[in-house]
Amino acid sequence: MNPVLEIDALSVTFCGKQAVRAVDRVSFSLGGGEVLALVGETGCGKSVIAHAVMGLLPGEAQVSGQVLFRGRDLLALSERERSAMRGKDCAIVFQDPSRALNPVHRIGRQIAEPVLIHGAGSREEAHRRAAALLERMGLSPPGNYLPLYPCQSSGGMNQRFLIAASTILDPSLVIADEPTKGLDPGRVREVEDELVRLTGGGRTALLLITHDLAVARRIADRIAVMYAGEIVELAENDAFFDRPSHPYSRGLLQSLPEHGFVPIPGSSASPVSPPPGCRFQARCRDGKAICGGQHPDLVSAADGRMVRCWQCR
Repeated sequence: MNPVLEIDALSVTFCGKQAVRAVDRVSFSLGGGEVLALVGETGCGKSVIAHAVMGLLPGEAQVSGQVLFRGRDLLALSERERSAMRGKDCAIVFQDPSRALNPVHRIGRQIAEPVLIHGAGSREEAHRRAAALLERMGLSPPGNYLPLYPCQSSGGMNQRFLIAASTILDPSLVIADEPTKGLDPGRVREVEDELVRLTGGGRTALLLITHDLAVARRIADRIAVMYAGEIVELAENDAFFDRPSHPYSRGLLQSLPEHGFVPIPGSSASPVSPPPGCRFQARCRDGKAICGGQHPDLVSAADGRMVRCWQCR
């Protein structure tokens, strides 16, 4: 099966008084029906990747590499071409529905809007599709929800409305950027169910960006761990959670409640002047002399996972 999304050596640098390399030569692919979770600490570059794929980076961002959507390089497209694809072929679910939803428009209008923007149907057809989508999501009868304003719904419910608005045109790629952040556990499970539903037909690929490892464990097929702008481990779900390989991956899992909230000492490497060797070396308990002087590549390990670590070879 051909990948829906292929990212090859993607780098993003923000140019200001100091150049900040937020994403550094990141590569991965994603197939239809697959969920790939990008996990890592705040500031590691996860959301920057999402914005690069969707063409939503600010003007001062310098982007290199390739972002192929069904073989088409998104970075080579004009803004007009990107806009024609955005919401139709690929879509993003933002983390904060209170900012993504318009407070003065009814929910029904906002869910139906992509149909009208892309000329995929009349106003009546758009409304019908919005109602049918809410029915499939278990929000029935839809007439109870379509007339609401965002202020009349909870954060979790608004997140589900946002998912509906982002997916009403059945895009091949959906990026969910911290979709469960700030929600109570019950609402988290509801949002998870909606995300899993998207990939059920085997056509839609889901890139899940999250710092919540519990969510990633429940719904992702593969886990990509980011640290200081790089992927340091890429593994199948069970392999990652049962046998994490990179020292940073092990530290992330040790920081979970079931492992006693053991913190990772130190702070992340500077994106302005990263060290010449491994970027995790200053925080690593297992470092060797080579770790501080030579930068490790992301290489294949014995069990098929990819790891960026001198200790894991």
